[in-house]
Amino acid sequence: MPEVNQYLYSNRELLELLIKNANVHDGKWVLMCNFGISPGNFGPANDQMSPGVAAVIQQMGIQRAGPETPAEMAVDAAVVNPAST
Repeated sequence: MPEVNQYLYSNRELLELLIKNANVHDGKWVLMCNFGISPGNFGPANDQMSPGVAAVIQQMGIQRAGPETPAEMAVDAAVVNPAST
């Protein structure tokens, strides 16, 4: 059997995993990330430089959904991680 060296998750699966990891049992939550943005000059050679922006994801997490959040984006923690009785 081949060695597994990669696992991929959809946004919804990642959101559910983060809800469980944070031990959250109630409320509706959405996936969030903090970006870092850095301007600069980019190009394959000095005579081909152009202004641009590099963006990186610095952190990923969950955020409580607001009333304006589309239902398709939110996950109910009570459903995916119910509190034990």
